[in-house]
Amino acid sequence: MRLAIIGLGRMGLNMSRRLLQGGHEVAVYNRSPEPVKEAVFAGGIPLATLAQVMETLTPPRVVWLMLPAGEITENHLNTFAEMLSPGDVLIDGGNSNFNDTQRRAKMLEPKGLHFVDVGTSGGVWGLTEGYSLMVGGSAEAVAILRPALETLAPAPDKGWGHVGPSGAGHYVKMVHNGIEYGMMQAYAEGFEVMKARKDMGLDLHQIGQIWQQGSVVRSWLLDLTVNALQDDPNLPNIKGWVADSGEGRWTVIEAMNQDVPAPVITLALQMRFVSRQEERYAAKLLAAMRNQFGGHAIKKPDEK
Repeated sequence: MRLAIIGLGRMGLNMSRRLLQGGHEVAVYNRSPEPVKEAVFAGGIPLATLAQVMETLTPPRVVWLMLPAGEITENHLNTFAEMLSPGDVLIDGGNSNFNDTQRRAKMLEPKGLHFVDVGTSGGVWGLTEGYSLMVGGSAEAVAILRPALETLAPAPDKGWGHVGPSGAGHYVKMVHNGIEYGMMQAYAEGFEVMKARKDMGLDLHQIGQIWQQGSVVRSWLLDLTVNALQDDPNLPNIKGWVADSGEGRWTVIEAMNQDVPAPVITLALQMRFVSRQEERYAAKLLAAMRNQFGGHAIKKPDEK
């Protein structure tokens, strides 16, 4: 199928590449030119302006936004809402708040546009491993998008699914990220406990490798933790300062709104705040894990 990817950051560029490798025709747009050049080198069709989407794509046009949540996404959605034709499909693949997504779907419905929200997980590994895709929207819109979803996922019938109406994709991704916070915190704390035991001379990298095989705590996240520990388990070049992207906060807020106790996710979020106030090994390992799976920036020990 032919579609446009708007926004070629860490996720958008690699998604474009995976689609191109799968035989799709992908038009690409980005504010800065370098990622566009990389996508074009891989076979993409360059868009000099957003308006070129209309002449480059044929109805039903499929426009996939991979932009930061908030004002940038809102502005682009408004632009395409005025530009696209009834029956076209507009996708938000970023980490938008599900409340915004539901509002936007109602705004686009009178215009006859299909709005699909795709919670996207996979980080910098998605190009080779495939992406986990949580899709919200109408069945009709998802059917149009299905060929691209099957290519982006780890397999055509695995790793993606239509989870519900508009907003459901971003809602499920929000909870996914909340769970991620808790898992990362548990690994980080466990390794810090072992590091504190000086008399046993524990090799944290070796222990991680042992757990990778047969252990009930084995996971892809553990694999990435082992990668981070390989060169130097002391992580001398990483500052224990851990950001949060917003979805962990939203998960905690939603848990409170639904009267659902979520102490692990809530405390994991709070520990990220703690990481910005004092230096802790667990925080350094959390930062290393985020860099491993998502290519997120890390701070050097001398950075503020």
